[in-house]
Order: sequence, then structure tokens, then C-alpha cells
Amino acid sequence: MIRHHDFPHNGLTLRSTLHLPDGPAGTRWPTAVFVHGFTSNRLELPSFVGMSRLLAANGIASVRFDLSGHGESDGDFFDVTITGEIAETRAVLGAVRAFDFVDTERIGLVGMSMGGVVAGIVAAEEPGIGALCLWSPAAIAPFEIGRGYLKGRSLAAEIEEKGYFDADGYRMSPALVEDIAALDVYGRSGAYSGPVHILHGGKDEIAPLAYVRRYLDHYDGNAELEVVDGADHAWGSVPHRTALHQSTLRFLRRHLR
Repeated sequence: MIRHHDFPHNGLTLRSTLHLPDGPAGTRWPTAVFVHGFTSNRLELPSFVGMSRLLAANGIASVRFDLSGHGESDGDFFDVTITGEIAETRAVLGAVRAFDFVDTERIGLVGMSMGGVVAGIVAAEEPGIGALCLWSPAAIAPFEIGRGYLKGRSLAAEIEEKGYFDADGYRMSPALVEDIAALDVYGRSGAYSGPVHILHGGKDEIAPLAYVRRYLDHYDGNAELEVVDGADHAWGSVPHRTALHQSTLRFLRRHLR
């Protein structure tokens, strides 16, 4: 069963899609909440849709939502900050716990790219997350942006000229640049003590593997990293995407069921 749900947050509407397994009315299911990446949406390139369908077929519900300024949700991308995305994700989790189909003792988070960074921080700061799965987490972002560049272009020069940085057709504000540059990715994520499964492509040129490996230095032995040879940041082949989905399914089944 697929439903749509609107989450109100700070005067905005965050729009979402819910996937429920087939089963008796009143069943409370383990549930995964998905956090998409920078300038993306709840469909996501590595297919949050396909992952949600696979989970539903295996007895796990899921919630895919658009962060503000993305997809179908309200808001302008110029007003986006990572601090705001963390708050939105926590608000969605709070609302999800009240759904009548959710087993509140079995809630997991799945985050892609910058959404992986957000999910990692939320898992550490929001109680009750039973499992955390990170897809291609963009842990490099604060370091790259902190050096004043994004994709080889000067942030300061472009912001001075235009009042924003053109991020693939999205207006990236000075506030967002400052927010990302100040983000303590590892320090804020490492307090999470539940199981962590990190999936990363061996040919990811957007989020270098070296920055992802650092996560393991900050978790207390509760994290595992699976590197898939040949996979890029978007998991852009059938075998690589299948490996991503099947590994995620095994992890969530093991820790949420």
C-alpha cells in the first residue's frame, strides 16, 4: 500500500510517500525513514522508490519525504541550511512515531549523500533510532566548502558577484555555505551507539572514500563499511544498484526485525 502524507513544519509543508507492507489491519511494522541528498528529492537517484518497494515486500514500512526547498515540499532552496534539514528530519521522525502502523521500537534511518550526513547526525541526537544506513555519505562537504571551493569554483567570488552560488541550477545561499563549513560531521555523528552500515562506491568521485573511512574512527566499533568495487556516487548501473539495495535490505532485516 502506498499513501501520501503532509508533514507541517515551521509554516511549511513537507510532502512524503509512505510504503506499507501487506498485512492485517492494525499491524505495527518496523519502519525506515529516508533522507535524500543535496538538491535531490524523495525519489533519489539510487532509487529510494525501488528500495521502499523491496522493504515493503519484506515486511518493513518506509517513509520518503522531501526536505524543504526540494521536490514537492514547500520552501525555496535559497533558504535551505543543514541545520534546518536536521530539524526537519527530527520533526518528521517525531510525527512518524505517532503513525498507527509504526513499531516505535524498530525505526531505522537511511540517508543518501548529504542526506547521509544529516541522517548520521540525527541518529546521534534523536533517541530511539534502531539502525542507521548511509549511502555514499558526503562527509567531504565541510572540508571542501571550508576551503572556499565547490566543484573547483570559488564560492566567495561567485557569491560576491551574484549573491548566491549556482549549484547545478540551485541558488546556494551564503548562510548554507557557512552552515556546511562549520559542520562537525564526525563529532556529531559518533555518539550514535546503534548499528551503522555504510555503503560506498569504489569509484565515487564526488564523495571520496578517504573521508568516509573516517567515520569508522569516530564510532565505537558499531559501524561497518562496505565498499562496492566500480560503483559511482549515483550507483548508476543495475548490478551496483542491486548490490546497494540487497545489502541495505539484509542490514535492516537483521536489525529491525
